[in-house]
Amino acid sequence: MTKILISKIAFLFLALAIFVSACQETDHEIAPVDETLVSPEVSAQFASLGFNPIDIEKVGENYLVGGDIIVTPKALENMKEAIVVGGPSGEQYRTYNLVSAPRVITVKGRSLSSTVSNALNLAIANYNNENLGITFQRVSRGRADITLRETGSSAGGVAGFPEGDGDPYPSITIYGGTSSYGLDVVKHVITHELGHCIGLRHTDWFDRSFSCSPPYDGVEAANPEGAVHIPGTNQSFDANSVMNSCFNSASTGVFSAGDKTALDYLY
Repeated sequence: MTKILISKIAFLFLALAIFVSACQETDHEIAPVDETLVSPEVSAQFASLGFNPIDIEKVGENYLVGGDIIVTPKALENMKEAIVVGGPSGEQYRTYNLVSAPRVITVKGRSLSSTVSNALNLAIANYNNENLGITFQRVSRGRADITLRETGSSAGGVAGFPEGDGDPYPSITIYGGTSSYGLDVVKHVITHELGHCIGLRHTDWFDRSFSCSPPYDGVEAANPEGAVHIPGTNQSFDANSVMNSCFNSASTGVFSAGDKTALDYLY
């Protein structure tokens, strides 16, 4: 448990003690619990697995880790022991959970701009051109395995990892400001988030400063999803990987040789 976490928990317990004392002295109605806060128990659980609790946010019923990865309560319950990787000893990385193959993964767009809609088609083609055991298929009606939404005005996207039932993570959010970077960049972001949905981790999870500028640099923890080296991939940092943490205006959405090797090995 980190010093920061201990301080946070101590503060929360102090605040709770004051609140209980106040309740004993008055008949005022008890204030509702702020459901957007991460509980001390959950913070401690993430910290015990190597995460910095400062990087954990509550989003509805789920937790947002590292800015673009959703961890569901179910995934948190299925945590495993950490796999220790001493820095950039191998690229690329996967989570403990993958998608069952062979299978067709259906993808549906909801309320998409023309740029994001076209980029989704190109991102799907990225994967299908690799002749993998999984095939992405865009659908317009009915239930889909993955639903992609566009919202907000910032740039980037967010998705999650498979939960261990053989299915991909079911949703991707692309922020509306991403379109201002152009079609190739949006294709890059969607390709990246689809990678998370099928179990790929950030290539530079061990040091995000390789692709990001402050305040987004730093180390991501291996758990609770795991950071498992994919055999056959590069033994040094892959600057061209689609799965690096951050993108820029020159990102193309084209798989690097390491990305292709990883996908071929897994699927």
